[in-house]
Amino acid sequence: LMVWLRRSTHYLFIIVVAVNGTLLTINAGDYIFYTDWAWTSFVVFSISQTLMLVVGACYYLTFTGVPGTATYYALIITVYTWVAKGAWFALGYPYDFIVVPIWLPSAMLLDLAYWATKRNKHSLILFGGVLVGMSLPLFNMVNLITIADPLETAFKYPRPTLPPYMTPIEPQVGKFYNSPVALGAGAGAVLSVTMAALGCKLTTWTYRWMAA
Repeated sequence: LMVWLRRSTHYLFIIVVAVNGTLLTINAGDYIFYTDWAWTSFVVFSISQTLMLVVGACYYLTFTGVPGTATYYALIITVYTWVAKGAWFALGYPYDFIVVPIWLPSAMLLDLAYWATKRNKHSLILFGGVLVGMSLPLFNMVNLITIADPLETAFKYPRPTLPPYMTPIEPQVGKFYNSPVALGAGAGAVLSVTMAALGCKLTTWTYRWMAA
C-alpha cells in the first residue's frame, strides 16, 4: 500500500499544480478588465503563466522521462481553465472575462527541447526554459487579438466600484517598456530557466522519497 501511495504522489502533485494554475489564471487572467493598466497586467499575467507552466511541465517530464508529457500537462491546465471560464460565463460574466492562456505550443517546444537533446535534463532547463519564456507571451498576445477589445468591454460592463469621475486615466507607457510582449518574454525567459531547474529538482526529491 505504501509503495502504491508513494508512486501515486506525483500524480497528485500534478493535479495540485494544475488546479493552482487555473486559480492563478482566474486571478491574473481578467486583465482585460484592467483597462487602465491592461498592458502592465498582461506582462504580469504572462510571467506568472510561464512560470506555472514550466515548473509543473518539467517535473512531469523528467519524472516520466517521456517526451510529450509536458504537452499533456498543458492540456490538463487548459481543460481546467476552460471549465472555469464556462463557470464564470454561466454566472453571467462576459465571455471574455477569463482569457484562457495558450499553453500548448510552448509546452510542445519544451517537449521538443527534451526530445531533440536525447532527454538531456540540463538542455531541457536551459533551452526549454528560454523557449517557453520567450514564446508564451507571443502566443497569448495573438490570442488576445482575437477577442473583444478591452476598451469596448470595459464600457459595455462598467466597474461598479468606481464612479465615472474617479476612473483612472490611461497611463503613458515608457519608451523602453513600450512592448508588453517583449517585456514579458524577456523576463519570462530568464525566470523560467530557474523554474525549470526547480521542476527537475522536484523529480529528484520525489525519487528519493519513493526510495525511502
